[in-house]
Amino acid sequence: MKSEHESDQRLVLRVQHGDKRAFDVLVLKYQQRIASVVSRYLRDQDEVADVTQEAFIKAYRALANFRGDAQFYTWLYRIAINTAKNHLVAKSRRPPNTDKDISDGEFSENSVVLETEDQPETLLARDQLQTVILAAVEDLQEDLRTALMLREFDGLSYEEIAEIMACPVGTVRSRIFRARETIEKKMAQMG
Repeated sequence: MKSEHESDQRLVLRVQHGDKRAFDVLVLKYQQRIASVVSRYLRDQDEVADVTQEAFIKAYRALANFRGDAQFYTWLYRIAINTAKNHLVAKSRRPPNTDKDISDGEFSENSVVLETEDQPETLLARDQLQTVILAAVEDLQEDLRTALMLREFDGLSYEEIAEIMACPVGTVRSRIFRARETIEKKMAQMG
């Protein structure tokens, strides 16, 4: 059974040799994931759709230069992030302070779900904790926030994050550590 990376590489080669339908397959495969990435930067769903489409157009135009040093998705992900940021700059806006609304987040299979009784005190404490965490994430420097979100919400490896952020793996580890440490300090101040 061939890996996802090998499958993507074959599709990329087909596109590079003029097969436009192969690119359609890549778009269908990654459209939702890329839209999810873009939605971290833009709230308006029409803008998300436009920027997602723009990211795929940029990828298509640049595909002739894609050498396969990185995985296709990692390369596409980076294009999507840059396209979203460029869109915000063009509109003279800055990215939202949070990359993902915790209340809208999906739990990964590795997440721990806390069981609580829906007592008013418990609900209040949970809401206060969520507010503190959101505020802490919002206050993070953009590079720390991006690294943390790529790791925690997208489940990307340190190596993939390093490729996306164009920095060494050690820098990624340091950024994630500093982000977690900052959030933990803010949570400790709450208690």
